[in-house]
Amino acid sequence: MGQRLLAGMHLEAVSAPRGRPLAWVALLALLWCAASARAQEFPEYRIKAAFLFNFMAYTEWPAEVGSTLNLCVYGADPFGHDIDELQGKAVGSRAVAVQRRAEGESTDTCQIVFISSAAIDSLPRVLASVRDRAVLTVADSAGAARRGVAINMTVQQGRVSFEANLPAARSGRLQLSSKLLRLATEVIQ
Repeated sequence: MGQRLLAGMHLEAVSAPRGRPLAWVALLALLWCAASARAQEFPEYRIKAAFLFNFMAYTEWPAEVGSTLNLCVYGADPFGHDIDELQGKAVGSRAVAVQRRAEGESTDTCQIVFISSAAIDSLPRVLASVRDRAVLTVADSAGAARRGVAINMTVQQGRVSFEANLPAARSGRLQLSSKLLRLATEVIQ
């Protein structure tokens, strides 16, 4: 899950160890190798879990949400243990709680609902159940953003990317950061 930390790291913020030039060169080489790692070198859903964390971090949540962000994986869980690494992580002053919901189960306590591709046929029901609530809906199925999901992840040329649906986010009183939107391959107005 170090992708977010590595992406935000600035080399000028790291001071060179005095009298240890080889240690400095090794540190720079390590950072360069890690930063240049390609998406296909990591399991797809490990990267998508990191994206989910960033989606949460770059969303402005209304105060009513409280101190916990319940991230619910709806339907068959494609993440496995990779999503569990988000358990307890801080998003601002809130902590992430990972939960799994079988298809047909309630999403009443969820603030983020990831609709797995195996459960995409339930999308209309899921969207109806979260309507007018502060819930960020995320999927990774073709056309899901156009069908009302706030953020839809895709894989293009071996890289994970995403589309954003602003009306869907706004219906839950959520504001997606302009920094996040600049990275989207498509923003539905």
